[in-house]
Amino acid sequence: MTEPQKETAPFGFREVAEGEKQGLVNEVFSKVAFRYDQMNDLMSAGFHRLWKDDFVTLLSPPRSGQGFEVIDVAGGTGDIAFRIARAGGAGTRITIADISPEMVAEGAKRAEAEGLQSQCRFSVGNAEALAFPDKSFDAYTIAFGIRNVTHIDRALKEAYRVLKPGGKFQCLEFSHVDVPGLASIYDAYSFTAIPAIGKVVTGDGQPYRYLVESIRTFPDQEKFETMIREAGFSRAGHRSLSGGIVAIHWGWRI
Repeated sequence: MTEPQKETAPFGFREVAEGEKQGLVNEVFSKVAFRYDQMNDLMSAGFHRLWKDDFVTLLSPPRSGQGFEVIDVAGGTGDIAFRIARAGGAGTRITIADISPEMVAEGAKRAEAEGLQSQCRFSVGNAEALAFPDKSFDAYTIAFGIRNVTHIDRALKEAYRVLKPGGKFQCLEFSHVDVPGLASIYDAYSFTAIPAIGKVVTGDGQPYRYLVESIRTFPDQEKFETMIREAGFSRAGHRSLSGGIVAIHWGWRI
């Protein structure tokens, strides 16, 4: 009698048992949490700051009024949350939910150092099963995190569930290069320079090899936009940045 086949999920270029992926991802981020922001600067030559600024500008949190509630999933060290807090008014509150306790600890320390602890609260949480009631938030953001979840469709449905009617889903993620000639240059840089930089800065290049591989297995702009629609969102769309190296995706819960 043959044993039933286990469901698998991509972990970079490898297929692993579904139940193992989240633990492997957690291990990656536990290793890099203490230098995560520094590595972002080095890997992207600072471009990640411009991408995140564009992302928050598009979100356009209100500067007046009270009670604009945002959930920033996979928010880790608070980079997106702090930008939203500064761009919005005093009534903007951001709940950061990240599955890595180490990343959450780094973010909480940074919030206190930057005087933003009154607007930002940090929690350990899984994007596929958020511990918040239905229709709790005015906006849901996730930056460079959704490709690391085991079931992207479940994470999108959770995003829809926790948003209020009229709430906006917005995602910033690495995507597929759409400029002729740039793809080969980008691949060469990604697979050689990024793991090497990671090894020098954090002492271990392997987590960064996974991160590079995970970018290549993530759906392209059109496929991911379709997934957002299938989760129930209306008026889904996207904008590519830097020749498609990254893309901003959005949709509304109507």
